[in-house]
Amino acid sequence: MKYIKINTLKEYSIFFWLVIVAMLGLFTSTIYSKNKIERIAQIETGLDNIYLRNTLIELTSNLKPRYNELKYISEAGDTYQSIVNKLEINKEEKKVILDTILKEKTLKILRINQKFIFKFDNLSEKKIEQFKIETDKKNEILFSRSNDGAHFDAKKIKKNFTKRLVYKETVITNSLYDSAINLGIKPNIIIEFARLYGFQVDFQRDIWKNDSFQIIYEEFINQNNKIVDTGEIVFANLNLQETDLQLYKYEYEKNKVDYFDENGKSIKKTLMKTPINGARLSSSYGKRKHPILGYTKMHTGTDFAAPTGTPIMASGDGKVIKAGWCGGGGNCVKLKHNNTYQTVYAHMSKFGRGIKKGVRVKQGQIIGYVGSTGLSTGPHLHYEVIENGRKINSQKLKLPSGKILKNEERRKFEVTKIKIDVLKSNLISKIN
Repeated sequence: MKYIKINTLKEYSIFFWLVIVAMLGLFTSTIYSKNKIERIAQIETGLDNIYLRNTLIELTSNLKPRYNELKYISEAGDTYQSIVNKLEINKEEKKVILDTILKEKTLKILRINQKFIFKFDNLSEKKIEQFKIETDKKNEILFSRSNDGAHFDAKKIKKNFTKRLVYKETVITNSLYDSAINLGIKPNIIIEFARLYGFQVDFQRDIWKNDSFQIIYEEFINQNNKIVDTGEIVFANLNLQETDLQLYKYEYEKNKVDYFDENGKSIKKTLMKTPINGARLSSSYGKRKHPILGYTKMHTGTDFAAPTGTPIMASGDGKVIKAGWCGGGGNCVKLKHNNTYQTVYAHMSKFGRGIKKGVRVKQGQIIGYVGSTGLSTGPHLHYEVIENGRKINSQKLKLPSGKILKNEERRKFEVTKIKIDVLKSNLISKIN
């Protein structure tokens, strides 16, 4: 019996100790919480001090990251000097950067839509730590400031992209643009497709329902299998009322590329037949009763009705001789293509990027967007062609043909054409 009693006391002693430990923990926690509340109250009281608060605001507002980047995409009319001059750095640093660019042979020609990235060091006297210039869709050059800070070292970088050729085809049920978008074709490829055929096809009147098109073009894919860019069209075919209009990309001389039909004839002409895609011919060249002025007068151009904001393309290479207000024509652009031809584009809602007097433009380049400015009853493009100073009917204009491949040039073209036809067959077989 004595043995059992001793054990019972031991069991109770353990219970007593547990109670004591728990009470000590609760007491300690209460003291800690009270001290914590008092500390928080002291901090809040300090923050309520107007002088301390203003000091903190001033300090935090002046905090800037050491490094920041400036991205720029070249526009029509840009030069390397004009781009560098836009940088907020001193003249000596601008000169060093410009000299560095001009020494690089691969940057001899500045293209439209060329990408620039400048990295600034805000704690350094010489602000530009490095800059990057894209040479083409697959390559770029990184210029890093040397250890002595006096110049930049150049390093050519090949982008980690994979090029693949894509084949698409469809029947046109509504418009070329809508049909292509539904296939997942990027807008810039559609615009280029329209530009190529703009020499011989009126996209409003020549395309009928159930006509079709085929196209092979380049896509650039990153490591995540995401499309990061598109390249050039390799092959195109527009089937209009059972007639094929095939175009093949061909480099006929070094760095000289054009598109030729199956007979080796370039489709490039002086001016495009229609400088807008997806529009409706709303008023032809000739006499008509003016919709606003109310009397009959000569309509010296062709009107294409289209939604506001529809891109308007330059119908040929040329120079902008006017970009501004043209009275009844509203916002207009006038281009001089050569000694013979000029074109006018009126009633624009706005001008294309970089479009101003004196700028040179390429055929197919966007120079403005459809609007209804000036004497206009609705959104449309008024398009004029001026031949030797006389306004003529653009839709009846007989334009000179482009280059025709002959002899050895024609033989080499035929080899290229066969290779593209085989490529097309292989791409089609992968779809089926």
